[in-house]
Amino acid sequence: MTTLTALVTGSSRGIGAAIAAALRARGLTVIGHASRAGDADTIAADLADPAAAAALWDEALARSPHGRIDVLVNNAGKFSPNPLGNSDIVWLDQWEDTLRINLTAAAELSRFAVRHWLADGQGGRVVHIASRAAYRGDSPDHWHYAAAKGGMIAMHKTIARHYAAQGVLSYAICPGFTDTAMAGDYLASRGGAALLADIPLGRVATPEEIATMAVFCALDAPPSMTGAVLDANGASYVR
Repeated sequence: MTTLTALVTGSSRGIGAAIAAALRARGLTVIGHASRAGDADTIAADLADPAAAAALWDEALARSPHGRIDVLVNNAGKFSPNPLGNSDIVWLDQWEDTLRINLTAAAELSRFAVRHWLADGQGGRVVHIASRAAYRGDSPDHWHYAAAKGGMIAMHKTIARHYAAQGVLSYAICPGFTDTAMAGDYLASRGGAALLADIPLGRVATPEEIATMAVFCALDAPPSMTGAVLDANGASYVR
């Protein structure tokens, strides 16, 4: 029996590392990605570089034991403030860098994956790690982040609607605050523990909780669930 292969972007820490570990525990070959060189199972690629996504995809295919990527997890992201008071050029640079890493690179990888699956007729699954910000918005310093995640959800729904009959399935997860270094910096900047008052559960999510959802989408979710968006925000935003 051929072992399935997954490509997980942003797998060096936080949610991505938890997803990679959980998929390996289920027997998958996992090809990871990080912006800088990591271990032998991880491909280094700076997704701010317009050429990086294509190079990452080609290298992942070359490393796959059966020359195929069965699951793509779009998890890599950038989350940094971009205040309105920045100079015009700095504000625009921050906007474009964030959209390139959080949305454009994910779109490129999704395109490569969909073409790959349509060509061989075997289908595949893509799991997008979006954000509560896609629906609720974010802070005044994070227009770019919310816009990127909103775009990811629109892209996800489009993929699901147009390729389901060919076995290409798309799922999305929208975490709220999660216990990662990236979220920790944000929590500190927004008042720390006081921000937890907005979360009825009383705590932020753990990376392992998001990984459980991602593995379900990658392996166990029924095909009829394609196009679904799963929330994980402790009831801080209920749709």
